[in-house]
Formats: sequence, structure tokens, C-alpha cells
Amino acid sequence: MDAPPPARPRPHRPAERVARPRRRLRAGISQLAGLLIGLALGLTLPRIHGGPQADAVRVAEVLGVVSLGVVSVTALIFSLLFLVVQWAAGNYTPRLALFRTDPLVWRVFALVIGLLTFTVTGLLAIGSRATVSIVLPAAVLLLTAVALILIRTLQLRAFRSIQLAQVLADTGAQGHTVISACYPAGRPAAPDPAGLPPVGSTVRWQGHTATVEQVNMERLVRAAAEADAVVEMDAVIGRTIQHGDRLADVRGGHLDDRAVTAALVVGRERAFHQDPLLALRLLADTGLRALSPAVHDPATAVEVLDVLDGLLRRLAVADLGRRAVADDRGTVRLLLAGPGWPEFVRTALDDLLRSAAGSPMVLLRSRELLTALRTVAPPDRRPPLETRLRWVDGQLADAHPPFVLEGTDP
Repeated sequence: MDAPPPARPRPHRPAERVARPRRRLRAGISQLAGLLIGLALGLTLPRIHGGPQADAVRVAEVLGVVSLGVVSVTALIFSLLFLVVQWAAGNYTPRLALFRTDPLVWRVFALVIGLLTFTVTGLLAIGSRATVSIVLPAAVLLLTAVALILIRTLQLRAFRSIQLAQVLADTGAQGHTVISACYPAGRPAAPDPAGLPPVGSTVRWQGHTATVEQVNMERLVRAAAEADAVVEMDAVIGRTIQHGDRLADVRGGHLDDRAVTAALVVGRERAFHQDPLLALRLLADTGLRALSPAVHDPATAVEVLDVLDGLLRRLAVADLGRRAVADDRGTVRLLLAGPGWPEFVRTALDDLLRSAAGSPMVLLRSRELLTALRTVAPPDRRPPLETRLRWVDGQLADAHPPFVLEGTDP
């Protein structure tokens, strides 16, 4: 028998798949599910007659205490959480959404709604009975313990969200994840524009002002493959689009405009999923607030530069060209526009450098960062670094005494 043909290697697909941010829908569904489950438990468990029994009056007292306690504790904890979110937005950046978008927030609320519904329904279902199954108070105590554990976990995450080191570490980790997903090794090379089919149509945005959060690449690639077309996206993830803005050019076959616009996930704010610039923007914003005259905390800006250093070193050696996405046959069907090396450097450093002109501590750390980046960056990416390095050296030489540079490497 002939040997079976070797399996065709699967083309590279982006590691970060589209994740539509339907937080309100998921929160509503989880809360509705909690309410229905609590209602079902409250109606079912009091009807159990077998097994050990407990005094109904005592059980009713427990249910009443638990229901009042759950409402009181939940109101207190969520009030504190709102203050924590407000504090973090005012001290770091209002665009930082690591905690307020955490699914644990609405899951805890859904569990609390379910527990409250369970206790109230169970209390009413007991009625005038003399005894009830011990399963009812046991279930109440178990769910109360679970709710308290989750509330404590939520509280600890809220406290972590106001700790500078944790916020910077979480933001940097998100940035590294997105960079790995957007610029992995071995991704398909973007074809030469001269070898692409001619532009058949241009897709424009027909909606209101919105921010491009993600692109549903699988859906768009599948639609382009069916139409034998290549979609060249002009809308950059993370940018704001206005009515009439150009979204994409469709090359080759005919592809309906709605297939392109339906693949865009738009919203009111940027999201980490496919936006490699967002982490740099958030970190730079945190450093800018630290260097503002009202705060004047250069040590925080130095910590921000430490995290930016790691992100920029990865970007310095990454393939930052247009991202190409291929179909199952290995044919490139989607070209994504993205930021280039100068934009990454400008977003991460320029505002910070300007604000740090009066801070030797920040300027010296910026000098170390730029020197290290110049060492690892390819020759064609060194000019933006050298320009900024000369500016930093000039600021240190002109605005600060000579002893500031004592002990530093040239």
C-alpha cells in the first residue's frame, strides 16, 4: 500500500483569538442564573423529607440572619470596591481597567444574588412546618462560606490594584502577552504589495465614533477565502475611527462590506487582546502622573521605566511589519496594519522624557534604557534611540551639576 501523504502543516494563526468584550451580557446572564438557581434550591430543599431533620424555627432564624448578613456585607464590600476603582483611576490612569473588568466582580455579585434568593425563598417555603431536612441549613452554610471566600478574594484583588508594584507588573505582563501574540516567531511574511491583486473596493466605517478593540481574524479570513479575496486592513487596532473613515481595501474577489465591518469589535475604550501599544500607553500615563507638579514622584517614574525597558527590548528585535494571516491552505487572506518601531518608542518614552527634564533620577534611568536598547536593536532601529539619547545627555549636561553623572557609564 502506498504511504499516506504527509499532513499539510497548518499555517500560523494568531495566538490571541478574538474575545468579544460582552461584559454586560455575561454579567446579566450570570446574575440571572444565580437568581434562578437560588430560587430552585429554595423551593426544592425544604421539600426533602428523608434523612436527618432539624427544627424548622431554628433553621428559619439561620436563613433570616444569613440573608440580612449577606446584604449588609455585600453592600459594604462593593462600596469599598467602587472607592478603590476611583482611587486607582485618579492615581494611575483612568484607562487602567485591570480590576474593574475582572470577571470575578460580577461572578461574586451573581453568587450573592443567588444566595439571597435561596435564603428568602427557603424561608418562605418552610412555612409552618415543625422540621426540615438538615440538607437545607447545610446548603445555606456551604454557600455562605463560598460567598465569603470569593468576597475575600475580590477584596484582596482590589487591594492589589492599588499597589504600585502589582499594577506595573500586571500591566507589563499583559503587554508581554500581547506582544507574543501579535509578533510570534514563524508567522507568515507579508507579501509584496506589488504582487497582490488590484484593489476592487474600499470599505468605509458607517457607524458612530468608536475605538477598534479587536479584529475577528478567523471570521474575516474565512469570508475572504470564500470570496477568493485579500483584505488589507487600514484601521489600526486601538485607534478611534470616525464615520466615513477608510477601514480596508478588498483586493481580488468581491467581498461584501458588511463582512468586513462585522469582523470588527468596536467599543468605547481600548482593550489588551490585540493592541500591543496599550500597555506602553498605560505605563507612560502612570509615569506622567508621577512626574506631574502635583505629585512629583520620580521614583515611580523610574519603576515605570523598568517595566517599559523589558517591553521595548522585546519589540526592538520583533518583526513589526504588517501582520499577515493565512487561511487553511496557507494563502494569505488578511493583512493587518500596526504601529512601527518609531511609534512604539514615541508612545513609551517621549512624554516621559519631556516631563523628566528636571529630574536627574529619571533622566539617568532613561539614559540606561536607551543605551541598552541601542545595543540590542538592529542597526535600522537605532536612529530613534540615538536621537533621544543625545537629548537626554544634553539635559543632564546643561541642567544638572557635573556630579550627577559621576559613576555612570559613558
